[in-house]
Amino acid sequence: MTLRRIVALLGLSAGVYAFAVRPGMLRWGASDEEVRQPYPGADLIPGGERGATMAVTIDAPPSRVWPWLVQMGCDRAGWYSWDRLDNGGVPSAKRIHPEWQDLAVGDRLASTPSGSAWFEVAALDPERFLGLRAPINLRGGRPFDTAGPRPRFYIDALWGFQLKELPEGRTRLVVSGYASARPRFLQRITDLLFWEPAHLIMQTRQFANLKRRAERQPVPTFE
Repeated sequence: MTLRRIVALLGLSAGVYAFAVRPGMLRWGASDEEVRQPYPGADLIPGGERGATMAVTIDAPPSRVWPWLVQMGCDRAGWYSWDRLDNGGVPSAKRIHPEWQDLAVGDRLASTPSGSAWFEVAALDPERFLGLRAPINLRGGRPFDTAGPRPRFYIDALWGFQLKELPEGRTRLVVSGYASARPRFLQRITDLLFWEPAHLIMQTRQFANLKRRAERQPVPTFE
């Protein structure tokens, strides 16, 4: 194959991805209204841009979905996604754990098995919205303190879970968020080549597992 044909094929592939694949990937399961309407948490990430919006309907009320969300974390119930990729191979919990139900703004949920990185609980509205913030200093790859100034090179992102009560005891779970980075061109490149496809793979898996768990198991009463 000649160089000209290789370049043409790469250009065609990039065009198909950009105009046919990527738009649907960034709004998996979400309606036009869910993509357009304001999403909570914009004020939590200064200079942040809205990311992908994905959604799923769960045949259980928010009161049965919420307990699964608040117990997430590598040091807790896992993330209900591909455990080999995001939980060190440890299976995510298949039941509600009462010891992991207390959560407050400012708490940290380990995002890696080692605990060297974490999500900070940035917003908490029981049975309505959970916002998890990931501030990463790109020099060293460690989280930075959100109470102080941002480092020179960083990624600061919010992963949000919005629960909307539907008729007949169902829940619409809408996942979206915001991100800011410096240098910004790095964010554009890494989003396009890695984070967007990776998020689709992990998020759709999490949706499937959350839906299965919430629909099958009633939430126990804790005393």
